[in-house]
Formats: sequence, structure tokens, C-alpha cells
Amino acid sequence: MAVNKAKQRLLTTGRPPLAKAKTASLSSKATRTLIRSHHTLHKQLANAVSHGDEKKAEAIRAQINAHGGLESYQLASTLGQSSDRGGDSSKLLVEWLKPDFDQARAGKRNLRLLEVGALSTKNAISAVDCVDMRRIDLKSRQEGIEEMDLMKLRVPLEEAEKYDVISLSLVLNYVPSASGRGDMLRRTVDFLRVSRYAVDDEDACHGSFIPCVFLVLPLPCVSNSRYMDYNRLEEIMGSLGYRVVQRKKTTKLYYELYKWSKQKKEDVARSSTGDFKKVELRSGKTRNNFSITLEGHNHRSVSRGTAKIRGQDSFHHSPMSPPGTMPD
Repeated sequence: MAVNKAKQRLLTTGRPPLAKAKTASLSSKATRTLIRSHHTLHKQLANAVSHGDEKKAEAIRAQINAHGGLESYQLASTLGQSSDRGGDSSKLLVEWLKPDFDQARAGKRNLRLLEVGALSTKNAISAVDCVDMRRIDLKSRQEGIEEMDLMKLRVPLEEAEKYDVISLSLVLNYVPSASGRGDMLRRTVDFLRVSRYAVDDEDACHGSFIPCVFLVLPLPCVSNSRYMDYNRLEEIMGSLGYRVVQRKKTTKLYYELYKWSKQKKEDVARSSTGDFKKVELRSGKTRNNFSITLEGHNHRSVSRGTAKIRGQDSFHHSPMSPPGTMPD
């Protein structure tokens, strides 16, 4: 596969400026309103920057700062993930990866997990005894979370330094552009290591799910977008060597676990047919504009609906409250 020589766009591009963290608690409604406002202003800022309108960009930055900056967004997201609101998405990741954790314990080894956009060191996945965690976020709120942009994070040269699991829980929807989201997904591949313990990839439903990416998005990103649906997302991930092995839908969130195969990625590269551009899939005035594009490479679409799901026959509902909403 040809290497994209274009400069990677950083996650900090178009991100809200930082401001003093708020300590007051917020109601669920206020939390959702604050997050929605940040997403809207965030998108407007990215658009102004992309069009070179610095005057407008400065005005939007002032608005974002008046709303508390990135730290107020983090506060709202943290509150959304609090136990009293049932919002810790890593609980589901722990459930899905239990067989892999059992195998790791039996083999007296630890799995490596990279959590992008980490807000807490006390979530469910952090309590798993056989997981070595590395947590990063654009602005660290506590010890144990590195202040780092994924797009600037050094790609490990040795397999031992790479990861078995990458968590992208309500992170992708915060990236301001469709191409930036594609760049982030493509970059995850560089950080995953080939499992020495997994069974044959085609028999993954009876064996290991690692290496994998845990992806969580606001449900409207795939259920009500003009440019994205469930199949399109799986096709994009498939072009990078991923295939879905677990999925779950709640009233507000969409969860998927994607297993990555180096062989699958190489096979895709040899039989690629085109890029994933912004194409309207559904029309309607009530649709949002969330999209993901992959440009600069040729990609092969994977067959739809062929993945086997271990332990689940269909989507399930949950009382979990999401820590965020989605941008247009």
C-alpha cells in the first residue's frame, strides 16, 4: 500500500482553547447542552480556519473560551461518564474482552492498551489486573493521563512497544473534519501489534479479539447522517484491515469492536479499487453531516454484514447515558 506523504493533521487543529477548569456539578441536561455547544463551535472554528478567515476564527475562539474552553468540555464528559449516570463505556470493553483477559492471565502475561481521550484513571478497564494502560488526552486533568495528541504520538518501532487494544470512545466525533477522522483511523494501525496468541483470523468468534480497536460514536453519527451509515463505517474500517467482531447500540450510543489483521490489510492493499469520499447515502432535512473520508490511498470495500458476533445476536439497549453528543 502506498504511504501517504501528506502531513498528518493534528487533533489540536481547530480544538477549543484551554480555560480554567470548572468545579461545579452540572445536571444531565446542562451537560448535554454544554457538549453540544462545544461541538457546534468546534466545527465552526475548523471551518473558519480551513477557509483562512482568521478574524472569524478569533471570534469563535473567544466564544469557546467564554464557555470554558476544552476543560469545561472535559468536565461535562467526565460527569457523563460518572457511575451515577452509568456512562463508563469501558465496562462494555471489559465484558467483550473477558475471554482475552482470561487467556492473558492463564499465560501470565499482560495486554497493552492505549486509551485515547482518557478522562479518568478509575474507569472499569483500568481495574483489570492483566492490562497495562497508557492514557493520553489533549489536556491532562489528572496524574496518570499523558498530555498528548495521537497524531503526534511516536509510532513504536518494536512490536513489544505496540498495543493489543486501542480505545477511541467518543473521540472520533470530536475531530473537526471528515479527512481528519479518516487519518485518525488509519493511524491506529501503526500502533497495533500482531497477536502471538490469537487463533486464525477467520475463526475469531471462537478465539481472540486482539489486536483490536474499540470505537464508540454518538448513535446519530451512523443512524441519521447523510454521509455515513453502519455499512459504510464497516467498509471504511475494512479497508484498513479491520472487521467487526462485536457491536452494540443503545438509544444514544453506538459501540463496535474491530479486530485488526495485518494479512487482511495487505490483501486489501493488493486488491484496492478506490477511495472513500464524502458521498450522500441518505437525503432529508433532518439529517446531520457527520462523515469520514479516506483520501490519498485506494481502498477496497468489504462485503456487508458478513461478520460473526460472539455472544450477541443483535443490538441491545442499555440505560447508559452518553457523555457527549455529535457534531453536524
